[in-house]
Amino acid sequence: MATELSSSPAPVLSIKHQTFATLKKPHISSLSHFLSKSHRRCNYSLSISKHSCVFRVSCQSQATDAELATRVGQDRLLKVPASNIRNFSIIAHIDHGKSTLADKLLQMTGTVQKRDMKEQFLDNMDLERERGITIKLQAARMRYVFENEPFCLNLIDTPGHVDFSYEVSRSLAACEGALLVVDASQGVEAQTLANVYLALENNLEIIPVLNKIDLPGAEPSRVAREIEEVIGLDCTNAILCSAKEGIGINEILNAIVKRIPPPSNTAGCPFRALIFDSYYDPYRGVIVYFRVIDGTIKKGDRIYFMASGKDYYADEIGVLSPNQMQVEELQAGEVGYLSASIRSVADARVGDTITHFNRKADNLLPGYEEATPMVFCGLFPVDADQFPELRDALEKLQLNDAALKFEPETSSAMGFGFRCGFLGLLHMEIVQERLEREYNLSLITTAPSVVYRVNCVNGQTVECSNPSLLPEPGQRRSIEEPFVKIELLTPKEYIGSLMELAQDRRGEFKEMKYFTESRASLIYELPLAEMVGDFFDQLKSRTKGYASMEYTFLGYKESQLIKLDILINGDCVEPLATIVHKDKAYAVGRALTQKLKELIPRQMFKVPIQACIGSKVIASEALSAIRKDVLAKCYGGDISRKKKLLKKQAEGKKRMKAIGKVDVPQEAFMAVLKLEKEVL
Repeated sequence: MATELSSSPAPVLSIKHQTFATLKKPHISSLSHFLSKSHRRCNYSLSISKHSCVFRVSCQSQATDAELATRVGQDRLLKVPASNIRNFSIIAHIDHGKSTLADKLLQMTGTVQKRDMKEQFLDNMDLERERGITIKLQAARMRYVFENEPFCLNLIDTPGHVDFSYEVSRSLAACEGALLVVDASQGVEAQTLANVYLALENNLEIIPVLNKIDLPGAEPSRVAREIEEVIGLDCTNAILCSAKEGIGINEILNAIVKRIPPPSNTAGCPFRALIFDSYYDPYRGVIVYFRVIDGTIKKGDRIYFMASGKDYYADEIGVLSPNQMQVEELQAGEVGYLSASIRSVADARVGDTITHFNRKADNLLPGYEEATPMVFCGLFPVDADQFPELRDALEKLQLNDAALKFEPETSSAMGFGFRCGFLGLLHMEIVQERLEREYNLSLITTAPSVVYRVNCVNGQTVECSNPSLLPEPGQRRSIEEPFVKIELLTPKEYIGSLMELAQDRRGEFKEMKYFTESRASLIYELPLAEMVGDFFDQLKSRTKGYASMEYTFLGYKESQLIKLDILINGDCVEPLATIVHKDKAYAVGRALTQKLKELIPRQMFKVPIQACIGSKVIASEALSAIRKDVLAKCYGGDISRKKKLLKKQAEGKKRMKAIGKVDVPQEAFMAVLKLEKEVL
């Protein structure tokens, strides 16, 4: 007589080991108890005969974890209840391993197959890979099985730089939690702090992760203490990991499931979704990335953008995993994309609220802002024939980047070009590099400037980003300039040199505090105009690369600013005019006149080069004339003959100076613009 006994274990993907054992009857119960407790992934059956039994065991070994993840990853379009959705972001300073960790999470959950995997998978642009920074954020939906239950994990990757802090704030608003990734050898940096504070403002659950623990210089206990002291987060449950080596990745995934709260189940409310990113596709129009806050959206619904007032039909909706995968509907708590043949990114701005056209929501989701350019510069093509190509390139780039502003500008020195507005210096560098790479343009960039507010005598306020647009001195009552609050994190041995740098740039000292015995934070209020030059380069060179900085815009303050004009042979050269502080006017004027003297070729007449404030000359240099030796033919004779020839030459030079024109070469303008960046 034979009896079959079996357990009800977790589903088995594949049989790796199969064991046949012949046992005595007394051992049956102890072995079955042992297997049920310690080997949850085992199937066993037993055949009992008169004297013995045959015990058959098939179990899944640990080696099948990757195979299980692959299979589960392919099922990521399957719906899960709202309680099993986790929306999270990764917060980290540049180079602390954010992109590497994102790669590992995608790989471990089977979202990206090993054959498709490459480093910095979510960083699509070559520029991002070269610089090691995230410029354009991405999203990825992952499926993860925890305790035999499927979970949907939505990673919303964010750019880390201060220039894109508004996009970061909207991405964090679309999440319920965040991984705070800190390099275990370097510790807390300035941008980490800024983004953590943004996350805390959005009431996110923050999970500290100490990365790069495999490095010889890693000090996890010191860094954990630093996080507790600086940010005030409890690091007793901090996860130690090495994204590169794959250490601690499972613990991170488990912590995301256990510690990050699920989104609210508001599927029955009127539809509202938050846009956290958008980009332009030349074939489908604008693609919008959004998080559903309330309600449900289905393919074909007529949708309404509450801030821009535009309405469209949702032709296609889907999820990002990380490639776009179409679905029929998305519910509250889910993250996805939509395509609706939108022609302009301005119609679907980051931070806008999407709702149904026929059943509009009562109010917008909080936090929407218009992107305001902070830094301006002139972009001119080296070859004047490329002006139409530059205009087309800027228009195409603006379709992808709604924060980019530009208007035509004409310069007597550089011809036709554009005055462009950017969110910050990094944004400016990226736009310039993309124009040169993607559209094969050769560009000249003028020195970056900021927007000044001029309060006129008649009560009007004029915004001016170009010195040539500044009203006359008689019409100005005062000039205001933008100020920023800047936080510098530095080792203690460099405090003196950084304080000197900030004081030289008209910084106003606010606070200094020590985080640890060896690291301190300096807080200054600084004019933005002083920071858009080489401030960051100076910061890094004075501290051997150890210091980091973060700044936030404070507002406008009145300052003693003046317009410094450059006169060459009595003619004002507008492209060289600058707005400077009264105390720095002489130093800037002296540097500019000396540089121009070296670069402008000598003429047949004397050329004065002057730096002026209004009609007052504060610095002057002169190019001596090229003289023809008119006395060469006078090999003898009376002195009066020589005097007559010299007098005639002097009259000719005087007449030539009155009607003569000095051509300033392109190289001189370029060198002076470079000098302006250093001096200002």
